[in-house]
Amino acid sequence: MESSEPFLVGGEWRTSPAVLDVADPYLGCTVKSVCLAGREDCNDALIAAEAGFKQMRILPAYRRSECLMAMADYLDEHADEAAALIVSEAGKPRRSAEGEVIRSVDTLRVSAEEARRIGGEILSLDWTEGGEGRTGYLYRVPLGIILGITPFNFPLNLACHKLGPALAAGNACILKPASKTPLSSLFLGEAALAAGVPPEAISVLPCLSETAEAMVRDPRVSMVSFTGSPEVGWHLQGIAGTPRVGLELGGNAAVIVHEDADLTYAAARIVQGAFSYSGQACISVQRVLVHHAVYEEMRLLICERAASLVTGDPAAPETDVGPMISEFAAIAAEKKILEAVEAGAVCCTGGKREGAILHPTVLENTAPEMNVNATELFAPGLTLTAYHTWAEAVAMAADTPYGLQAGIFTNNLTRIREAARGIPVGGLIVNDIPTFRMDHMPYGGTKRSGIGREGPRYAIREMTEERQIVINGQVGF
Repeated sequence: MESSEPFLVGGEWRTSPAVLDVADPYLGCTVKSVCLAGREDCNDALIAAEAGFKQMRILPAYRRSECLMAMADYLDEHADEAAALIVSEAGKPRRSAEGEVIRSVDTLRVSAEEARRIGGEILSLDWTEGGEGRTGYLYRVPLGIILGITPFNFPLNLACHKLGPALAAGNACILKPASKTPLSSLFLGEAALAAGVPPEAISVLPCLSETAEAMVRDPRVSMVSFTGSPEVGWHLQGIAGTPRVGLELGGNAAVIVHEDADLTYAAARIVQGAFSYSGQACISVQRVLVHHAVYEEMRLLICERAASLVTGDPAAPETDVGPMISEFAAIAAEKKILEAVEAGAVCCTGGKREGAILHPTVLENTAPEMNVNATELFAPGLTLTAYHTWAEAVAMAADTPYGLQAGIFTNNLTRIREAARGIPVGGLIVNDIPTFRMDHMPYGGTKRSGIGREGPRYAIREMTEERQIVINGQVGF
């Protein structure tokens, strides 16, 4: 039997007797076994990170940029290997996995560019009496140790969204990957070392939840950056040993389609946004609100496209929808769908489950309080609801405890403004789906969807703090 994969502690690859079997969501077999880091390993990682931060904070911006560019080049050169890892551990269809690798390369390259752009501000302080001859200088300094905790759904790119900005800003970084998908983060650790990142500044620690929580509580951690479920995220914020916590959490994203929209385009984008990677993204399309005048046409367009999607083996090039991350997750989503149907909803297409594969599902005649609307489905399903007035649609879209992103399809500027004012989300996407994201965008939510923003430039702001120097030019100059 092959030996278990080691984990990374301050540039040192370690093994342990405790192992985690990483399962292929489609085949159900073990892909690889990964050694689990224990409390002592995590403590060693924190000690190493303190030393790594001392190196990173004085590393010139051009060197930090060069390291990140070299990491991007490494991923680019090993793109096939990285995509294969994502397919096997996350069950992501091959085309989507290849797209994630491309995005990961972009995230690192943008981080490399932003490393050179961390500027400051000069302030004239003589606005009022007593400030004569004094000048203020504001500049940003790195925080120290960033603990990045990542989910299973984008195991490589979301790790890059933690590690890239952390290193760009001059911090050390400890990555704790999702237990179901640790291989991509370990691969990223290899890339960091190959690129010349100071070894003490990088650790990748697959570990048990209680072990990770001990790190979250540790005051040596300067910032916790978490992407995952709201329940876990808000819990971690409550126990963190640092006030600096960034949370990128879930949502039940709404799309409004008005009668003036390009219906064919809207339907194509909605189907892609709802069913890509089996709907396992926090900005997947979940609630589709359609003007009554075009409801029937939109329903037919969406259902036809959804029914034509190819489900099956994620390694097959023709597959559109592969398995969910586990059969347990598919059963939980199926339960919400069946509950809705029993309560009066109509299943227009899909609703069938085969092991971990849940076929693309479209529901109508749902009620707002049903779990398929009120909670995050995180599965290949969407609901269709007709509305009569734009104000009604905006109110329906806003009627949720989440606030990550929303999409609207309309060409009327007044309606766009009303939606921008009335839907409390981190991002409103006009004439496209809420699933749209470019990796350099400011990305984050409101309400239960989190706090803080990602995207390298904006994450660097979160991972640094402003420091002010006031110089009295009247003395000694």
